[in-house]
Amino acid sequence: MPAPPEERREERLAYGIQLPVQSQSTLYTEAWEADATPADLVEIARAADRAGFAYLACCDHVAIPRRLAPAMSTVWYDPVATLAHLAAVTEHVRLLSHVAVVALRHPLVTAKQYATLDHLSGGRLVLGVGAGHVREEFEALGVDFERRGALLDESIDALRAALGPEEYPEHHGKVYDFEGLGQRPRPAQDQVPLWVGGSSPAAVRRAALKGDGWLPQGDPRDRLPAQITRIRELRERAGIEAPLTVGAITEPLYVGRPSWDTGRRTLTGAPEALAESLRAYHAMGVHQIQVRFRCRSRAELTDQMAAFGAEVAPALD
Repeated sequence: MPAPPEERREERLAYGIQLPVQSQSTLYTEAWEADATPADLVEIARAADRAGFAYLACCDHVAIPRRLAPAMSTVWYDPVATLAHLAAVTEHVRLLSHVAVVALRHPLVTAKQYATLDHLSGGRLVLGVGAGHVREEFEALGVDFERRGALLDESIDALRAALGPEEYPEHHGKVYDFEGLGQRPRPAQDQVPLWVGGSSPAAVRRAALKGDGWLPQGDPRDRLPAQITRIRELRERAGIEAPLTVGAITEPLYVGRPSWDTGRRTLTGAPEALAESLRAYHAMGVHQIQVRFRCRSRAELTDQMAAFGAEVAPALD
């Protein structure tokens, strides 16, 4: 669980990774991922475990319409199945849904899936949630796309109850209403951390008022300080004193000097230079960064992860 604010100021910046292969949007997928296999995912997960990564993240889409497939592709692994598979081959790394579109499913269904995952993994789940953006997914599943924000708000409240310690959770809302229905196994954690994704004003407000953490969606560095200030103001006004884990997605990274074109936005260089650049996130109030490495093969990726864990991470203080 997140540490109290007074402890967190002294902590090193944590680092996690959105898994490759499991989602293959053209915005970030490397060419080698098209032919990757489940064995590649297993080796990447094990590499993350060895290199001290805080979490592995997996996305959530049920089905992609033809109009979006050229950009998004149709490769989107199921997060519960994927994270459960990888939980069995790792020991320490946490398992993050980034993000589960929970409004697509009844909260009791979501709770059953993720409580089982937390139970099987020994309490390593972090449930990241978001509103979703693909209208056709909602329509195909009979869910009102225009009401997705309100549905997410209530789903968070319902999941707080359903993923808590009670065998018979209770929730009475406008859309979802349940009590007297038992679910076991319970999560291994007394309360599963719930991180809210998104960078719109509504998402930032939702993270501030309902989340244990915030997962921004691609905010560049210059936008993050204002967003973080807004979150702090909202929580202060609401009288919320509990800690909030603030995240950021970094620029693409490459440890060392690449012999190939990694793109103009990629941060490259010696470990200390990379660490110095990434420490700026910590200075602005970020607690965990999500990193993505430019690479031409699984082997290059796992080498990059190992180098980051051994040479860059120790300097992220």
